[in-house]
Amino acid sequence: MRRGTKRKTTDKDEAPKETIQPIEENEKNEPSQSAVVSKDDQRKPSEENNIELNEPAREELSQKVDEEPNKKAAKGRAKKAKTLKPEVEEEYFPDKRNLEDLWKQVFPVGTEWDQLDMVYQYNWNFSNLEDAFEEGGLLYNQKVYFFGCTEPQLVSFQGQGKVTMIPVVVAVVSPFPPSDKIGIKSVQRETEEILPMKQMKMDWVPFIPLENRASQVERLKSQIFILSCTQRRAGLKQLKLDRVKKFEYCLPYFYQPLQEDELEQSTVVQILFPIDPKPVFCEFDWELDELEEFTDKLIEEEELSTDQKDAFKDFVKEKVREAKKANREAREARRKALEEMSTEVKAAFENMKFYKFYPVSTPDTPDVSGVKVNICSSPSVAEEKKW
Repeated sequence: MRRGTKRKTTDKDEAPKETIQPIEENEKNEPSQSAVVSKDDQRKPSEENNIELNEPAREELSQKVDEEPNKKAAKGRAKKAKTLKPEVEEEYFPDKRNLEDLWKQVFPVGTEWDQLDMVYQYNWNFSNLEDAFEEGGLLYNQKVYFFGCTEPQLVSFQGQGKVTMIPVVVAVVSPFPPSDKIGIKSVQRETEEILPMKQMKMDWVPFIPLENRASQVERLKSQIFILSCTQRRAGLKQLKLDRVKKFEYCLPYFYQPLQEDELEQSTVVQILFPIDPKPVFCEFDWELDELEEFTDKLIEEEELSTDQKDAFKDFVKEKVREAKKANREAREARRKALEEMSTEVKAAFENMKFYKFYPVSTPDTPDVSGVKVNICSSPSVAEEKKW
């Protein structure tokens, strides 16, 4: 056949024209029986072939067209379900109060090192101490020095009685540090030992409220000072036992020359006579006790043997001489201090006040309201209160 000529066809050769439905672009790339038809098949006039080849192809195409959007929609729904997040309620934490940790920063003087953890086992609430700094409070616009201590007491908590280390904070209202010394005293010691605070690694340091802790301490004019100790528990292993015990027997020492002149000096001495197998511990009053009778009574009670009588009497006499000498020196020191004291310092001693704060009752802490005690009677206390 020559190119360009048309072939004549008969009715038998003509095959019915097939109408092809438009399909989506995605399906054009997919092979289909209806899309691929050989020339021999086109020449066959049998309608049977047209039905077998074309009709099933249309049905398959329409099914694919219908299934494709459903698959896409299902896929979209699955992705959307993954991105959904459950709604979480926002948690709100109360803001920390400006003086909330003041009681924790104050060193608890005289507390045994192995008992410190018991002091902080409860989240004690000292909001009464914080309120004292508000306008109209006891400590409002005052210069205050704080020291801490602990009081072991049997208190009830959650239906059970338990010995609890109760933290106590004492506030001293004074224009200058109330003391720079620490007293060391215990029943094992014959006399009280007075040491400089710095020798026990203690000192008055400024307390920085929470809102000012990002500032430089030197620029702050603090009105609150706390007794701090730089001795760390980890370093106790390197110290001798006597040195460790000194920290446990520490007591704040406050000197009040204006009131001590009016008080009678003690005539009692503590006696610790070192003998084997058991030392003799007693108190001797050189004004009320007669030494001979006192010694005979100890022998009668088998606290002292007869052959140790003379040595014991000499020991007591020496202790009485030391105590009388200490009293004389103390009177002389007070007299000299009063003569050299300025009017401002004398007024400060006269107006010095002490306030004692206990933790307030909360559901999470033991109730200590029934075990509160006043500040121990001291000549340096101008006014004492417990809160």
